[in-house]
Amino acid sequence: MLNQEIAKIFYQIAQYLEIEGVAFKPQAYEKVAMNLEILSENISDIYRKGGLGALEQIPGIGKSIAEKIEEYMKTGKIKEYEKLKKKIPVNIEELTAVEGIGPKKIKILYQKLKIKNLKDLEKAAKARKIAPLFGFGEKTEKNILEGIEFLKRSRGRFLLGEILPTVEEIIRKLEKLKEVKIISPAGSVRRMKETVGDVDILAIVENPERIMDYFVSLPEVVKIWSKGPTKASVRMSRGFDIDLRVLPEKSFGSALQYFTGSKEHNIALRKIAIDKGLKLSEYGLFKRTSAGWRMIAGETEEEIYEKLGLKLIPPEMRENSGEIEAALAGKLPRIIGYGDILGDLHVHSDWNGGKNSIEELAKVAMAMGYQYIGISDHTKFLAIEHGLDEKKLEKRNKEIDRLNVKFKSQLSGVRGQMFSILKGCEANIMADGSIDIKDKALAKLDYVIAGVHSQMKMPKEKMTERIIKAMGNPHVDIISHPTGRLIGRRDEYEIDFDKILKVAGETGTVLEINANPHRLDLKDVNIRKAKKAGVKLVINSDAHHKDQLNLMEYGVNQACRGWAEKNDIVNCWPAKKMLKMLK
Repeated sequence: MLNQEIAKIFYQIAQYLEIEGVAFKPQAYEKVAMNLEILSENISDIYRKGGLGALEQIPGIGKSIAEKIEEYMKTGKIKEYEKLKKKIPVNIEELTAVEGIGPKKIKILYQKLKIKNLKDLEKAAKARKIAPLFGFGEKTEKNILEGIEFLKRSRGRFLLGEILPTVEEIIRKLEKLKEVKIISPAGSVRRMKETVGDVDILAIVENPERIMDYFVSLPEVVKIWSKGPTKASVRMSRGFDIDLRVLPEKSFGSALQYFTGSKEHNIALRKIAIDKGLKLSEYGLFKRTSAGWRMIAGETEEEIYEKLGLKLIPPEMRENSGEIEAALAGKLPRIIGYGDILGDLHVHSDWNGGKNSIEELAKVAMAMGYQYIGISDHTKFLAIEHGLDEKKLEKRNKEIDRLNVKFKSQLSGVRGQMFSILKGCEANIMADGSIDIKDKALAKLDYVIAGVHSQMKMPKEKMTERIIKAMGNPHVDIISHPTGRLIGRRDEYEIDFDKILKVAGETGTVLEINANPHRLDLKDVNIRKAKKAGVKLVINSDAHHKDQLNLMEYGVNQACRGWAEKNDIVNCWPAKKMLKMLK
């Protein structure tokens, strides 16, 4: 898909510019690339309908980048990208895929050892030529070799946000066929893992042959690996494979449970079955009788779990990380659902990095059933995002006041309808832990988000103290994308997360679950740690465009994987209760 092609180029431009030591521009290209990857509409369609002006409506895209997109669509190349590749002749995509290898290290490796690709890197690491380099050492060299091995094992995995829309669209198309009775995704997609390999779809159908013919002829299919009466395997245009399996009704539930996984969860279930004298497989749950094995469950997942003495475990929790023990003890958490979310506190408007007016964003939030939306524009340090200084923030606050009066008037007399726009900001945590905008301005807001947006490679102790100092600010309520990761592209900061949790609990600071599929930060294990520590969380879309408000879905999925309940997530609460809890 063209969106992914151009996004890939912009990621690499960002990395080349970082190698050259260019400030701010790399982050701008990186943000554009992220937004293109999660864009629901094909960029060529957007350009065809509205030209350069339409491209500039995409979050993060200004005139210069819009012109580069136009150049690529017309010529298949971007001159700036071609120049950078000639100037720095390294395979940046291969090298940055290795954990711990970023643009700065690539520059040193190329200058000192002429390393251009993964093969060169592995050869140099095995020959112990990397450890002596300044800023590397034996530990880094060992990590590089481990990273290369991990890369070899994990090739072919995709971000959930890259493929879930396609999977859902395929299922929608199949559901419309009268022959399809039941259909469901399985595997890591159903468990909502942040990265996914191949996709399994299971179905109960009449006339399987027609369904298979229809499936393999879909326009999204670029290659047919195999096609039979009960299973077809295809390659999709986005590069991942889907297996469609047609199953008998009597064993659909057991097959859905089996193919959903995880492998470790299934092994644990089979052990419980064996201990009860039963046999569990994708074909059903069986009990031995004098006449042989007799099926006692299989039509639904619920009956499988019930016969094993368990409550139904939500797919997101099936990782054999304590969920079975919780189910046996009757202590499964009541994980949140999308309908529990009452508002979104991390939304950017056209006052800086966003593309839509506050009023447009508010109307979309109301249509989504929210009770509130928090406008959290960047503050002044992020010049590339047109961050707001104290005066501009005050002007924006007045616009929010005006809009709240307008909405209150419009909703007057509408029973049960409540909606408010909250005044927030996403301030920048500077290298010394201070905030880039005056306390006097922060005190006028309903809430303050603070996040790290620069100098992300600080030593562990210093980065930890940096974030802790920010949490100590009496106006800072929320820490955005707390570990700074970009899945598959940028590692987490070096931080002492347990120490940060301790201070968050002491200061009443809320940690964000950033719903952008590239971030999903906090990750699931850290969500569980926060929950256990009693630290409150907030799920935010970090939307820079009204369409991105729907990214909330990914954050909710991530929260479910972290066992979060309504009481753990502050934006599952009414605005009055939530604001009272914040500092």
